[in-house]
Amino acid sequence: MLAGKFLDPRRRNASAHMKIAISGPALARAEELDALDGILPFDRRDQLALLLTDEDVPALKQLVLAGTGDNTLKAIASDLAYLETWCHAVTEAPLPWPAPQALILAFIAHHLWDPERRMSDPAHGMPAEVETRLRSAGLLRVSGPHAPSTVKRRLASWSALTQSRGVEGEFLATSVRSALHIAIRAQARPQATKSQSVVTGDVLTRLLATCSTDRLADLRDRALLLTAFASGGRRRAELAGLHVEDLIDDAPVAQGPDLLPCMTLRLDRTRPAAAGEAATAVMVGRSVEAVKAWLAAAEIAQGAVFRRIDQWGHVDRRGLTPQAVNLILKARCEKAGLDATAFSAHGLRAGYLVEAAALGVPLQLAMQQSQHRSTAQASRYYREQKRRKDDPETTIN
Repeated sequence: MLAGKFLDPRRRNASAHMKIAISGPALARAEELDALDGILPFDRRDQLALLLTDEDVPALKQLVLAGTGDNTLKAIASDLAYLETWCHAVTEAPLPWPAPQALILAFIAHHLWDPERRMSDPAHGMPAEVETRLRSAGLLRVSGPHAPSTVKRRLASWSALTQSRGVEGEFLATSVRSALHIAIRAQARPQATKSQSVVTGDVLTRLLATCSTDRLADLRDRALLLTAFASGGRRRAELAGLHVEDLIDDAPVAQGPDLLPCMTLRLDRTRPAAAGEAATAVMVGRSVEAVKAWLAAAEIAQGAVFRRIDQWGHVDRRGLTPQAVNLILKARCEKAGLDATAFSAHGLRAGYLVEAAALGVPLQLAMQQSQHRSTAQASRYYREQKRRKDDPETTIN
């Protein structure tokens, strides 16, 4: 335990209050978090209020003012709650700003460890009492070491929050970078597959066949599927966060004797671009027509594009959640006679690149549309395409 090094009396036994109705300072924090309604999940407001400190909420607001994307902010808030709980379990104190190298190194050691070594050395990895505190708070679900991507994301969130407070962190220190590199190599964790099956053009055709009527649910799901695929394989969070204000009509595109409708999707709301750049994607043809048909039928003129429809056919004013996007895809898979357990919303993102490769679209052009930042990750789908036998007549739009 590191309590001797980092002891701070401001917060003690925080986890003991997890099941008690919030009041006092926690209630005040909860009311402050209400100002972020529409960004942070309301059902987690009280939990976040208990886990965060009085200094944490202003730091999150500062990130909003700095133009941080909605989904990035949600991830940072979630990571901050985890980090505060972990730090309190380790040091009996809230996170110090800036955090010393020893605390950062302890975080890496607690989350990236070797299961084989732990069999002979019980002290290796996360201490049992820390693990118990995190599980009792509902923040720890894995039974082994964390995925390196999760650890790196939480370190990045920690670093961003440190910078938002106007102080310099130790996250780029040689010892920290070396420890992270060694821990990841020692773990040698295989890359996880987000979707067992890729939603290629032929699969998409089967899904669209299940939503070919003028019912509101069919119009929405058709627009959702086509937007996800044709706009470059949008993530489910990007689809859930898409607003009417993000849709920009462009000049029609000539294709032979026909003029096809064209639309630009502004993605900055959920996916911040690099400085001086705009995060956008372009759709042409039937995907644009499907979106406009859905918005007209649902009488949506502003706010979220894709929304919940209740059992009486009423369209909710709030947008779908990312999880709802995933469930819609699985429901359509079942109706199409496919194994829903083999598909997830990420299959649409992978499917776009697979189809782009089949059509001979240059990788860099496909990445501009998909907004992939890693050439290595995107090129993996191009390599997989060489082993596939897709219909060469399949088109992306």
